[in-house]
Amino acid sequence: MTASIQNMAHDDHLHDDHHHEHLKEQAERDNFGFWLYILSDCMIFATLFACYGVMSGNFAQQTEPHEVFEVPFVLIETILLLVSSFTFGMAMLGLNKGNLKQIKLWMSITFVLGVSFVTMELYEFNNLAHEGVTPQLSGYWSAFFTLVATHGLHVTAGLIWMIVMFVSFSKRGLDHENVNRMNQLSVFWHFLDIIWICVFTFVYLLGQYS
Repeated sequence: MTASIQNMAHDDHLHDDHHHEHLKEQAERDNFGFWLYILSDCMIFATLFACYGVMSGNFAQQTEPHEVFEVPFVLIETILLLVSSFTFGMAMLGLNKGNLKQIKLWMSITFVLGVSFVTMELYEFNNLAHEGVTPQLSGYWSAFFTLVATHGLHVTAGLIWMIVMFVSFSKRGLDHENVNRMNQLSVFWHFLDIIWICVFTFVYLLGQYS
């Protein structure tokens, strides 16, 4: 009887080790795929910035950026996104502590800031359209809208990812997969902040004051 119990305990231990090893391998595959995606995104944005640079003087004798850019408005957008990076960092501190309540609180604040950023960007696009500034106006504006809108779509994807994480946390809590996905979302969100700093500097500031 004792030997049977020992064998069962041994089998359970082997099963736990096998399950842990499987989770580790799965996380490594997920992380490898995620970093490939981030690298591909870097290439996409590098290409878009290069196109913008090539088209930066191609106004086709139409509206130029300094005539319509509202840098103070865009600065508010930038501050919102930078603050959202801080709030997401606070959510990650909650993750490190295993505090699900703290994670949800700070991620909710991050979500609101992200939605505010996207809303302001859509408002800016709408104002530009009312002034006759559209992607068809010139090569410059085609490059501008493509670059800025691509970043906006990425922010929107990040917001959808947050909603998925909220649902997943409610169903499974802080399991291994959720922790790994939260770490990936953190990298993705901070990556978008870095890209936006480049957009704000090279597109809006140089476009307004060059």
